[in-house]
Amino acid sequence: MAKDKPTKLKARMPRGLADRGPAELASTRAMLETIRKVYELYGFEALETPFIEYTDALGKFLPDQDRPNEGVFSFQDDDEQWLSLRYDLTAPLARHVAENFDRLAKPFRSYRAGWVFRNEKPGPGRFRQFMQFDADTVGAPTVAADAEICMMAADTLEALGIARGDYVIKVNNRKVLDGVLEAIGLGGEENAGRRLTVLRAIDKFDKVGIEGVRDLLGEGRWENPAAKSGDFTKGAGLDEAQAAVVLSLLDRQASYEKPANETYAAGLAELDEIAALVTAAGYEGRVKIDPSVVRGLEYYTGPVFEAELTFEVKDEKGRPVRFGSVGGGGRYDGLVGRFRSEPVPATGFSIGVSRLASALSYLKSAEAAPEYGPVVVVVMDRDQTAHYMGLVATLRSAGIRAEMYLGNPKNLGNQFKYADRRNSPCVVIQGSDERAAGQVQIKDLIEGAKAAAAITDNAEWRSSRPAQFASSEAELVEKVRELLDHHGVPHGAALS
Repeated sequence: MAKDKPTKLKARMPRGLADRGPAELASTRAMLETIRKVYELYGFEALETPFIEYTDALGKFLPDQDRPNEGVFSFQDDDEQWLSLRYDLTAPLARHVAENFDRLAKPFRSYRAGWVFRNEKPGPGRFRQFMQFDADTVGAPTVAADAEICMMAADTLEALGIARGDYVIKVNNRKVLDGVLEAIGLGGEENAGRRLTVLRAIDKFDKVGIEGVRDLLGEGRWENPAAKSGDFTKGAGLDEAQAAVVLSLLDRQASYEKPANETYAAGLAELDEIAALVTAAGYEGRVKIDPSVVRGLEYYTGPVFEAELTFEVKDEKGRPVRFGSVGGGGRYDGLVGRFRSEPVPATGFSIGVSRLASALSYLKSAEAAPEYGPVVVVVMDRDQTAHYMGLVATLRSAGIRAEMYLGNPKNLGNQFKYADRRNSPCVVIQGSDERAAGQVQIKDLIEGAKAAAAITDNAEWRSSRPAQFASSEAELVEKVRELLDHHGVPHGAALS
């Protein structure tokens, strides 16, 4: 009787997650460093919080969820307390500030970069794990802190290579929105659900236009309105008069009687002050007041802002792509105060690193230099492995990325194929004759030498040697540096 073969595990990645290769990691690392420099220029300092928080520390402020155990990945500790993976970097900051309140200098200015996790249905551009880079000011009650955050967001995008005019920092105020909702009878806790539905409808203005928002404020909207097909989104159930007041926020041509309540007036005054501050600082046109901005999280209490890319590019199929929002934030004066007896004002901004990196890859793809791998020292004689390692160590000590081929050295052609796949700028070759003469051969892979992939043995290599030159071992570092500099391949300084 034949034995059943053991079942092999199927290699598969969970939905909503992604592996990242060296090129993406390198570009992300460079982008994070640029953002960090701008944030530090504004006086913000680094802070790191853990990936996991107590679920009750996140409270009800979860992404588009009404229950504290939804929208996040949660589990119970051995003491039966619920823990959750952080869904943003703001709630952990609020906990950190409250826990260390008396020893922190205030206003407390910090930046944080890291992974966040959303237990939501994944889809195109919607991941369960993604990276954010935040900057927050805690303990500053004036809107000057909000204006500064907006100016810093503009400077950050420009430092990353996005030209002035290809982005805009849009600013609104939740007090203006709340004042309008009060005016149409949606104030009070009992109307919290309908208020959220109205805000979500306004937030879709850029995607569905004024008529789409009108539908969402009323009975609802079909995914394909003309055919009344596709998914149906239930609306807020406003009557025509109520909807007209809300729509007038989005329609600059409409005229209506402004709400006569303190909430609306306070929000409008704050927007006027922000506009005056950014204009005085020279950011007019880069930072703009826009009544369509609605941030999704419930904890925003004042000014809210969104960084939007306005340029359009083509995808690999020639279709137009517009990235839209790549970051946002706002004032959240109640979040830290949940842990304390007094209110604590705070404002902050978050960059969606993955989304912004994708936009930058389109923007820079034409002029982007290729990412080169390390110099590869091939192995001609297996009994000389220690000597080859010495050559590698010499290159590394000079700050040059290098490695010795660690596969089966029997087939020289495979070693060259490996170097090609690693996108190596050159390989270092040394047989017994070169070693006896104290020399090496340096093969320039950038210049050509495409035929190297076909070389299969030492005899063929000796008769071919395309794009190749000799160097003494003593000059190895100098000659490799000359080659790298000639091709514009970056390399480091000597290790101390």
